[in-house]
Amino acid sequence: MKQKGAPQSALVTQIPGFNGTFHSKHYAGYVNIDESHRKNLYYYFVESERNPSKDPVVLWLNGGPGCSSFDGFVYEHGPFNFELGKPSTSLPSLHNNPYSWSKVSSVIYLDSPVGVGLSYSKNKSDYVTGDLKTASDTHLFLLKWFEIYPEFLTNPFYISGESYAGIYVPTLSYEVVKGIDAGVTPAINFKGYMVGNGVTDEIIDANALVPFQHGMGLISDDLYEEATVACHGNFYEPAGSNCSDKLNRIDQVVNDLNIYDILEPCYHSKEPSVITTGNSRLPMSFRKLGETERPLPVRKRMFGRAWPFKAPVRAGHVPTWPEILNGLDVPCTDDRVATAWLNNEDVRKAIHAEQTTVIGPWELCTAKIGLSHDSGSMIPYHKNLTARGYRALIYREKTGCPVHFMYILLSKCCFGDG
Repeated sequence: MKQKGAPQSALVTQIPGFNGTFHSKHYAGYVNIDESHRKNLYYYFVESERNPSKDPVVLWLNGGPGCSSFDGFVYEHGPFNFELGKPSTSLPSLHNNPYSWSKVSSVIYLDSPVGVGLSYSKNKSDYVTGDLKTASDTHLFLLKWFEIYPEFLTNPFYISGESYAGIYVPTLSYEVVKGIDAGVTPAINFKGYMVGNGVTDEIIDANALVPFQHGMGLISDDLYEEATVACHGNFYEPAGSNCSDKLNRIDQVVNDLNIYDILEPCYHSKEPSVITTGNSRLPMSFRKLGETERPLPVRKRMFGRAWPFKAPVRAGHVPTWPEILNGLDVPCTDDRVATAWLNNEDVRKAIHAEQTTVIGPWELCTAKIGLSHDSGSMIPYHKNLTARGYRALIYREKTGCPVHFMYILLSKCCFGDG
């Protein structure tokens, strides 16, 4: 296995809470992308457990905007499974994850844009950004990262992410391709990209949700047909009070669901004061399934941020979850494990991250950043990239609502399928 470039100072040799043996090498730390501002993007890199000299290198980005890619590391496809400590604020127990993406690929988990997760800048003006600046910054990170790890330059490279990374991934992919065309070095061996449950286009996203809800049996045939007729099939810009009334009825029907997985309970506090009126309609047995010791608010009406037919991502400022919920946590999620682990002083030291006294506590989703959607629809990006032969995988979670039939519509409008 070649390791001529990987810096030993970035090597992670032990992880608090984990008593086993790493199945591959781990590296972590900061890449400075602006010396004058001390602008630092944090990454955690897990080498492939199979053949790191040949297996693909995958960049993973969570969305939000403002959400840390440790969401993917801790809760989705990272190298460890995390077990909640007792009490829940204590250090979690970690075990090897048999389904980690690192079984077949090397994965870079990146906190981006700066201000998210463990990434930071000494110049707080850097926390105000947009899609295009984020793509440019992340491209610069990649160029610097491959200078630090040149042994991976010949490996196939893919960019992946979910949610608002439906914007980050295509815009970054386009930026990387522009760099390749311009002869920028080091030359990245870019092969394609993946988007899960991603934001794509405000009209497509807005018009896809009601058919999804009907297809999943969440609303009746009658209500679906009434809404379709009243809105003339256009749920993006409701025309007239009759259309708005039908959409409000649909909103009331789905109000109590966990939007990330409609078959799962919505995690929330035991305190009745944080359970909204809408959720009081839930059966008591279901509400108790979601109770946690930590006061995580149950999902209340989101005025469309989670349900895009009410408020798809439009040009301009995109609110973060803390902005939408007045400082409360992401609805229906239980982030206690990640919060306890990433705010532990010994963990920060082990993974080469700045301490909370320097950059503050880790949050699943932060309100530090101000991000503007300035890249428009992703459809031209997908068309451009796929027309040039780059591979694209657009997928969705079967029972997750945030971005729904988008993958079907994309296949029709962008990839020539149907």
